Amino acid sequence: MTEPVSGPASDHIGTVRAEHSRLADGEWHRMHPLTPVVRSWRVLIVVLVFIFQGWGDNLARGEGVPELHRPDVAGRVLAGGGAIVLLVLLIGVGFIVASWRTTRFRVADEALELHTGILFRQHRRARLDRVQTVDVVQPFIARLAGLARLTLEVAGGSGSSVSLSYLREEQALALRNHLLAEAAGVHYEGTEAPEAPEHQALEVSVGRLIGSLILSGPAIALVVGVFGFVAVAVIVGDVGPIVGVFPTVVGVAGMLWGRFNGGFGFRVATSPDGLRLRHGLLEQRTQTVPPGRVQAVRISQGLLWRQADWWQVRVNIAGYSGGRDESNSESGNTLLPVGSRYEAISVLALVLPDLGVREPENPWNVIDAGLMASGPDNGYLVAPRRSRWVDPIGWRRSGVRVTEQALLIRRGVLGRSLDVVPHARTQSLGVTQGPLQRRLDIASFALHSTAGPVNPVAAHLDAATAARLLAEQSVRAEGARNTSGPERWMTED
Repeated sequence: MTEPVSGPASDHIGTVRAEHSRLADGEWHRMHPLTPVVRSWRVLIVVLVFIFQGWGDNLARGEGVPELHRPDVAGRVLAGGGAIVLLVLLIGVGFIVASWRTTRFRVADEALELHTGILFRQHRRARLDRVQTVDVVQPFIARLAGLARLTLEVAGGSGSSVSLSYLREEQALALRNHLLAEAAGVHYEGTEAPEAPEHQALEVSVGRLIGSLILSGPAIALVVGVFGFVAVAVIVGDVGPIVGVFPTVVGVAGMLWGRFNGGFGFRVATSPDGLRLRHGLLEQRTQTVPPGRVQAVRISQGLLWRQADWWQVRVNIAGYSGGRDESNSESGNTLLPVGSRYEAISVLALVLPDLGVREPENPWNVIDAGLMASGPDNGYLVAPRRSRWVDPIGWRRSGVRVTEQALLIRRGVLGRSLDVVPHARTQSLGVTQGPLQRRLDIASFALHSTAGPVNPVAAHLDAATAARLLAEQSVRAEGARNTSGPERWMTED
C-alpha cells in the first residue's frame, strides 16, 4: 500500500550496530552507508551509453567520429566531454546520496514500513499477513561489497512491494527469517528468528539451460536476422543495414543474456516457509514463496522443445507483474525455466499438492492429458467440431477440466500449454462471444487471475457449456475461499 505523507517520519533513526544486529526492533533505520556507492555505477553507465549512442548515430548518418587524431580537436572534445561527464556524475551521485539520507525503514508488529523521497515523499506500509514473497537479491556490484537487497511483495497489485536497498547480506537474511516467521504466525524466543530448514527438490543444469536458449524463438530469429543483414550488406556493398539493425541485435542478445543470467544455477527447494528458489549468475536471487500464494500456474512447451520433451513452469503471484525493474525481474514469475515433463509436474505438485482428483482417476494422467493429449481424454470438456471454422489448427486441443480443487485449461498445438488455477484463487470469471462465434453458437470462457504471464482462456467452447461453467465455477470459487486456510499458514482458523 502506498500513501503520501505531508511531513517527515519520526526523527528517531536507529543505527546499525553490528552485522548481526536485529533490525526488527520497531525503530527507524537507514540503509547501509555503502548504498550510494553501489548505486552510483548506474549513473556512469547511462553517461557512457549516451556518448556511444551519439557516435553510433553519427556513423549511421555517415558523419563519422570527430577527428580525435588531431591534437587541437582532441583537446577540445576531451575537455568539453570530460566536464559534461563530471558534472552529470556529480549531480547523479549527489541525488543518490540525498536519497539515501532521506530513506528509512522500520519493522513494526504487523507491518514493514518504508519512508522515501526527496521532493515528493512516500510512506509505504506492507502488512505482514499479506506477504506474497520475500526475495533477497544480490546484484554483482552489491555482492562484491557484501550487500543485498530485500524485497517484500504483498497483495495489492503493481507498486505494492517494499524494497530495502541495501543491507548487509547477513542482516537481509536475518530480517527475511523474521518477516516470514511473522507472516506465518510463528513466535520464537531470542533476538534472531531461526532459519527454516530446506530440502532441495531439483536443479537445472547449465547445459540444459543453454540448450533451451539455443532452441528458443529469439535465438533463431537473432541468427537468421544477422546472417540476412550481413548478406544484404555484402550484396549492396554498404554497411548501413548492419549499423541500422545493430540496436535490435543488441536488444535480442540482451534478452537472451537476461534469461541465461536469471536461470543460471536454478534450484528449487521446499521448506516450512514455502517454496524457495535460488538462481542467478551475476545477480543472485533467493525467492521464498509462502504456501498458498501462487494464484495460477502455466506449464508450457515451445515447438522446438518438443523433441527433447522440455517444459517451462511460470506462475502468477500477487505483486509480481513480470516487469523488469529494480525490485522484480522476468525470472520472478518462473518456477522452472526448463525441465523434463516429470520435473514440471513435480513443481506443480509443490505449489498445489492436492489437485482434487479422486480415485480411481490418477492425477498424473489428468495433467499428462492436459499437456499432451487432445479430445475428451480424462474428462476434458473440448471445443465442438464446428469451432474449426475459427480455429482450424488448435480446436482439438482446446479444452477445460474441473477438479475438486482447481480448474485446468489446455490449448495450443504448435506451442502447448496447460493452465492450472486453484478455485480459491479465482479473481473473476467471464464469457466472451464475437460475431462469428455467435453464429457458430460457441463462446470463450475466461478466468481472470492477478497480473502475470498466465492468462487462462478456454477458447471456442460450446456456448451452453461456457455458460454452465461460468455459473458453476462462481459457486466453486466462493466455497473454496470460505474454506481456505488462514493467511498466516502456521496458525489455526
